[in-house]
Amino acid sequence: MGIVITHKQMEFWKRNITAVFGMLVFSIGINFFVVPADLYNGGVLGVSQIIRTIFVKYLHLFSGSTDIAGIINMILNIPLFILAYFSISKNFFARTLVCVLSQTFFLSIVPIPPQPIVADALSASIIGGIFGGAGIGIALRAGGSSGGMDIVGMFFTKKFKGFSVGKISLMLNAVVYGICAVLFGVQTAIYCIIYSAVSMLVTDRTHTCLLYTSPSPRDRS
Repeated sequence: MGIVITHKQMEFWKRNITAVFGMLVFSIGINFFVVPADLYNGGVLGVSQIIRTIFVKYLHLFSGSTDIAGIINMILNIPLFILAYFSISKNFFARTLVCVLSQTFFLSIVPIPPQPIVADALSASIIGGIFGGAGIGIALRAGGSSGGMDIVGMFFTKKFKGFSVGKISLMLNAVVYGICAVLFGVQTAIYCIIYSAVSMLVTDRTHTCLLYTSPSPRDRS
């Protein structure tokens, strides 16, 4: 007797595979263009990249071929996973976990070129933003979430009026790029902002469907 796969199961696997593919595209943009140009992402991943740089360049730790930013990002997301599970919805938690685990995996295995693929930081910020934004947009269309400030934003949006995911992300990005300006120079921070702007624009263009983050009664079960 053959295995019968229901439409619901097919949809479940389709969404997860699509979300994982989105994280692969995102990771290619980060490791091929953003990291070689010494640029930084926004949000929790940006915090993870700054911590990585401090460990590797200033403390001379973890200087192997594997970029540890993804692993640090995963560790920083653990308390946010708990918040998502208990305060948002179990379905949202599951989708976010799939995305962050795959993102961590791809950021760790996608090779970082020893020399930048593009010569100037402006081109790297634009191309990296296109890949990064497309990857996030693909994951969002599948109902996924890259974790980090998406979780915090969802939590505050549910609890308090006037908050939104975008506002929360914007506040953290301002802190991240302010730190970049102090530690790595104003020029680096400017290119990071360009990358972030391109990434958000492409994310919006790619993500043409509604994000499946609003918990439904089924989510709460």
